[in-house]
Amino acid sequence: MKHLCILFLLLTPLPLLAADRPNILWITSEDNGAHWLGCYGNAQAQTPNLDAMAANGIRFQNAYSNAPVCAVARSTLLRGAYATTTGTQHMRSSYPVEERFVPYVTSLREAGYYCTNAKKTDYNAKMKDRDLWDSCGKNAHYRKRKDKDQPFFAIFNIETSHESSLFPYKKPEPNEQLPPEKVIVPPYLPDLPEIRSDIAVYHRIIGILDGQVGGILKELEEQGHAEDTIVFYYSDHGGVLPRGKRYLKDTGLKVPMIVHFPEKWAHLSPFKAGSAPEEPVAFVDLAPTLFSLLGIDIPEQMQGRPFLGKKREQAAKDEMEFLFGDRFDEIVGMRRGLTDGRWKYIRRFTPHIPAAPYSFYQFSQDGWVAYYKAWKEGKLKPEHARIWESPQPVEELFDTQSDPWEIHNLAGDPAHAERLKSMREALKQRMIETRDTGLIPESMFKDYSGKDPISKAFARYENLPALVELAFAASSGDPAVLPKLVEKLKSEDMLTRYWATHGFMVLGKKAKGAEEALIPMTEDPVDGIRIAAGHALHLMGHDHAEFLRGLIDRRGNDMAQLAVTNSLWVLGLEGGFPKKLTDKMIGGKDDK
Repeated sequence: MKHLCILFLLLTPLPLLAADRPNILWITSEDNGAHWLGCYGNAQAQTPNLDAMAANGIRFQNAYSNAPVCAVARSTLLRGAYATTTGTQHMRSSYPVEERFVPYVTSLREAGYYCTNAKKTDYNAKMKDRDLWDSCGKNAHYRKRKDKDQPFFAIFNIETSHESSLFPYKKPEPNEQLPPEKVIVPPYLPDLPEIRSDIAVYHRIIGILDGQVGGILKELEEQGHAEDTIVFYYSDHGGVLPRGKRYLKDTGLKVPMIVHFPEKWAHLSPFKAGSAPEEPVAFVDLAPTLFSLLGIDIPEQMQGRPFLGKKREQAAKDEMEFLFGDRFDEIVGMRRGLTDGRWKYIRRFTPHIPAAPYSFYQFSQDGWVAYYKAWKEGKLKPEHARIWESPQPVEELFDTQSDPWEIHNLAGDPAHAERLKSMREALKQRMIETRDTGLIPESMFKDYSGKDPISKAFARYENLPALVELAFAASSGDPAVLPKLVEKLKSEDMLTRYWATHGFMVLGKKAKGAEEALIPMTEDPVDGIRIAAGHALHLMGHDHAEFLRGLIDRRGNDMAQLAVTNSLWVLGLEGGFPKKLTDKMIGGKDDK
C-alpha cells in the first residue's frame, strides 16, 4: 500500500509554482501608434519611462495590430487567429465563434496561471468576455491571488490615450513647453490650427500615459516580482489623428511593442537587451508567443508565429503581416493589405466609396471637423483632399523606408510593377489560406451561415480560389472584366452572384449598356445582392432611389438595412444616415 501511495504521488501533477514559469505582465494603451514615442523616433515626445524600458528591453521596430481598430484587433489577439477567419472583423459585432478557436486565457488558466484583466475586454464576439478571467474589472490585480506561489498573467489597460481624449469636453490644455505653434505636423495632414492643437494636446496625453506605465512598473518592483516577470508594452492599434485609427496606413496599424526580460528569463529571448529587431510581428503572433514563453502547446488553429520563447519560429525571408479593415461602426467597406515592415500593399474592394469618413464617432475631434470643413471649402492641397474623394485607388504600394508617412503611391510606377504583382498574388493566397470571411458581405451572413458560426459555414465552400479571383476582378474597376461579371450573374452560388453584382457597383457608369443583365438581380432572393444591384443601376443613370429606400424596412436583417443606408448616403440620396450623425462632420453636437 505504501508503494502504491508513493506511485500515486509521483503520477499526480504538482501545483504549478511561480518559480517554475515566468509571470507575464501586459501593459496596453489605446489609440497611440509607435510614432508618438521618443524611442520610436519622435523628437518632441516626452516618454522617459517607455524610452528607458526600450533601452533595457527589446523594441520591435515593425509591430502591427493586424486591424486598425480595437475590438477587431483584440479579437485577433485573443484567439491567435485572424478576425477575418473567425468572422469577427466588423466593428462592433457579436457573432458566434467556433469552439475550436479557444481564447489564450482559457489555456493559461488550465495551465495553472492566475489571470487578471484591468479592465478592457471588448472581444467583438458572442460571448461573456469577463467570464474568461479569474478577475476582471478596474480593481483586478495579480496581488489578489490567494496562493502567492501561483504564477500570474496580468493585463493593465490604460485608456488615457483613447481618441476620445481629444474630444472638447475631455481634452486638457497642451504643455507650455510644446504649444501648438511649435509642434511638427506630419506631411500627410493639412496644417490647420485645430490639427496643431490636437497634436500638442496629445503629446501631453502621451506624457501622462508614460507616467502611468512607470507607476505600474514601480509597483511590480515593490511587490517583489520584477525579477520573475516578463513585461510587454504595446498599444491596441494606431491613431489618434485623422488617417490614423481605422486606416491600413502605418499611422493606423504600426504599434509600439517593447518587451523586457529579467535576467532569470533572458534565455527565452534570442534578442539582447537594448536591441531593436526589424522582423515583422503582429497581434496574431502574441498568443502563440505567450504559449512558447510558458511551455504550453500551441494549438493548430492558431495562425500566428511564436517570435519569442523555446518554440520560437524564425521569420521567413519573405515574412509579411496580414492587414484588414471592414465595417467600422456605421460605415461599410472592405480593405486588405500586406507588409514586410518596409513594403506595404493595400487593396480596396470598395474603391467606389471615399476613404473618409470610416466612422462618425471621430468627428467629435476638432481636428477631424476642421479637416472636413477645409475640404468642403476647397482649401486643401490635392494630396490632403484625396481622402474625401471617390473613387479611391484600388491598389496602393508604399516604400515605408523612403516614404514613412505613405504619401507616394507607387502602384502605377512601372519600376515597381513586379513587386506590385507579387504582393497582389501573395494577398490572394493569404485570403485563400486563411479562408477570409470578408468575402461574405455582412448583409449576407445570415443568408449564408444560418445558425452556424460564419467560419464553420465558409469552411464548406469548395472553390475559394475562384471566388477570390472574382473579388479581385470585381473590385478592379476595369471595364474589361464586364463580360466575366455578366456571366457570373447567372451562378447558383450566392457569393459568386454578389461579387459579380458588386463589380457593376464599382464600375458604375463604365458598365452602362449592360443593364439588361443586371436588372434581374434586383429580384434576387438575397438582400445584399438586391442592394448592390440597385446601387449600381442608380450609378448607371436609372433612378433606383425608391427601390433602395424600399429595402430599408425589411425586417430580420439589420446588416442589410445598414448596407442600404450606406448606399443611400454614398449616392447622396435621402434616407441615408440620420442628421444627428452627419451634423458631426460640420461641428454638430456630440450625442455619444
